[in-house]
Amino acid sequence: MSQSVRSGEELDIAKVKTFLDKHLDDIPKDEPLQVEQYYAGASNLTYLLSCGEWQGVLRRPPFGPLPPKAHDMKREYGILSRLNPVFPLAPKPYVLGEDDSVMDATFYVMERKQGVVIDQSFPEGVQVTEALCRELSYTFIDTLADLHQVDAEAAGLHTFGRPKGFMERQVHGWLKRYERAKTEDIPEYEKLKKWFVDNIPADGETTVIHNDFKFNNLLFSNDLRQVEAVVDWEMATIGDPLFDLGVVLSYWVQADDSALLQAPPQTITKHHGFLSRRELIDRYAEKSGRDCSSLHFYQIFAYFKLGVIVQQIYFRWKNGQTEDERFRTYGDRATNLIKYAWHILNEG
Repeated sequence: MSQSVRSGEELDIAKVKTFLDKHLDDIPKDEPLQVEQYYAGASNLTYLLSCGEWQGVLRRPPFGPLPPKAHDMKREYGILSRLNPVFPLAPKPYVLGEDDSVMDATFYVMERKQGVVIDQSFPEGVQVTEALCRELSYTFIDTLADLHQVDAEAAGLHTFGRPKGFMERQVHGWLKRYERAKTEDIPEYEKLKKWFVDNIPADGETTVIHNDFKFNNLLFSNDLRQVEAVVDWEMATIGDPLFDLGVVLSYWVQADDSALLQAPPQTITKHHGFLSRRELIDRYAEKSGRDCSSLHFYQIFAYFKLGVIVQQIYFRWKNGQTEDERFRTYGDRATNLIKYAWHILNEG
C-alpha cells in the first residue's frame, strides 16, 4: 500500500481499505490500495483510490478548524445520490463514511470519471483554433443549461434547498462569511454591502444549481467535443439559476478585462475565439429560454462571493490552519475581486 499526498493530508490506508472491503463488493480484497491526491482543488480534499483494476475517488473536508456548515460531505453525497440517475454527468456515489475510527471526518467514495481537464492552458498537443474555442464555449454553457432543466422535485432533490428567500439568505450569509474571515479593511466593502442589501432580487424560478461551475470542474472527451463529467458538487443546492450563471461569469476572464481580474490564476477563456461574457449570456438565454435582463446584480454579487471564498482560504492560511503556500497570495486576490465588484457596479 502506498500514497502520494501533501504532507499533513495523509489517509490511514489500512483503515480505508478495511472500510472499502466491508462496504463495496467489487473491490479486490487481496489487492493493495494505492492513494494519489488531486492537488488542484483549494477546498475539499480529493484522492484517487486504486486497487487492482478498481478505481474510485474519495472526498473529505480539509484538516483543521472549518467555517460553520461548510464542507458537508453527507449533504454532498446525498445530492449526488439523487442527481446521478437524472444527470449522469454527475459522478455516482458509492458509499458514505461516518465512522470516526476510519478518519477524523465524514467522507464519501464515488466513481472515478475519466476525462480531460482544461484549466489555465490547453492539454499538450491540442491545436488551438478560434473554432475550437467557440465550440468549447457552447458545450460549456449548454451543459449548464441542461443541468438547470433537471426536475428537482421528481428527482427528490427539492429537500436540498430552501427556495423561499434564497437570494436574501445568500446576500446576508456571504456578508457574514466575509466579516468572519476579514483580515484587512477594504473601503469598497461597506458601500457594496449597502447596495447588496438594498437591491436583493425577489424570489423567482428555482432549479438545481452547481454553484461553482467553471472549466476545471468539467471533464471533457479526448477530442474536447463533449463533456464527460461535472465534478465538485460541494456547493450545489436548489436556488435561482441566474445566481449560477452569475458564478460562471465571475470565472470567465476576457483579454480586455480590468487588471483587477488579470492576476493569476488565469483561465483559458482569454484565448481568441471564446465567447465574450455577453455572448455567453445570450447563448444561455437561447438554450434555457430564460430572461437574463436582470443579471447585473447576480454578476456583481458573484465577484463578491468569489472574493469571500478566496478570503476564507487566505484566513485559514494566515492563521496557520493550512501550510499550503498556494494560498499566500489569496488575500490580494480577494481584495481585487471585491474592488472589481464595486468597479462594475459603478460602471453600470
